[in-house]
Amino acid sequence: MIANQGMVYLVGAGPGDPELMTLKAARLLSEADVVIHDRLIPMEVLDWCREDVLKIDVGKYPEHHRVSQAEINDLLVQHASKGQIVVRLKGGDPFVFGRGYEELEVCREHNITCVIVPGVSSSISAPASAGIPVTSRGVARSFAVVTGQTDPRLGNYAFDFDALSRMDTIVLLMARKNLAEITVGLVEAGLDPNTPTASIENATCKNQRVTSGTVSTIAEVVKAIGIDSPMVTVIGNVAAMVDQELVELPEVRAVLTS
Repeated sequence: MIANQGMVYLVGAGPGDPELMTLKAARLLSEADVVIHDRLIPMEVLDWCREDVLKIDVGKYPEHHRVSQAEINDLLVQHASKGQIVVRLKGGDPFVFGRGYEELEVCREHNITCVIVPGVSSSISAPASAGIPVTSRGVARSFAVVTGQTDPRLGNYAFDFDALSRMDTIVLLMARKNLAEITVGLVEAGLDPNTPTASIENATCKNQRVTSGTVSTIAEVVKAIGIDSPMVTVIGNVAAMVDQELVELPEVRAVLTS
């Protein structure tokens, strides 16, 4: 670390409930000079900061990035180079589809000390908040966590539907837009169309909503109810363990049996 140079902390804010943030994350917020935060964080945690802290919102919205990743990287370097303590606050965990490693690399390139502070990922906490274990003795011994942000059939990160269809549990993050195409691809790859599936919106928050169906019906169920992002979808026999008291179903029951 260069003399008089600050530090960057890549901090996971957890899935949405502020009480699920780590003690270390809370302490760092109270000590930070600058907080550069995403959209999907519990906004009330910003009240834990000092009154003189600089708060910078760089949240990305679906199909609309107000601040580019390159600009975020520049902000980290700019403020840390002034000797400031920078908290880069990200929803979930910084290394689970959070582009955290890219920001770590930028800090390394500029000889800025960067510390990773893991957070509770929605990939396991969202299912848990709906009563769904991603693994369960005798039911599921493995699970895959997949981003649904990219076109499932195009590009360098095309889905391996064959491999995914053999997993006990599949957890889809950021898959609201491509849910229908992803589920069709899984069924075409051999996944039983009656495989239990559940989707959770705003997991762990007061406005959490849960719905369920099968892998072949869930896209229509989600559409019928109006479940929206942020949404986590769980596919596999464990999804049948969902807490039924939390489940909302569409008025058009035919959707579930189509």
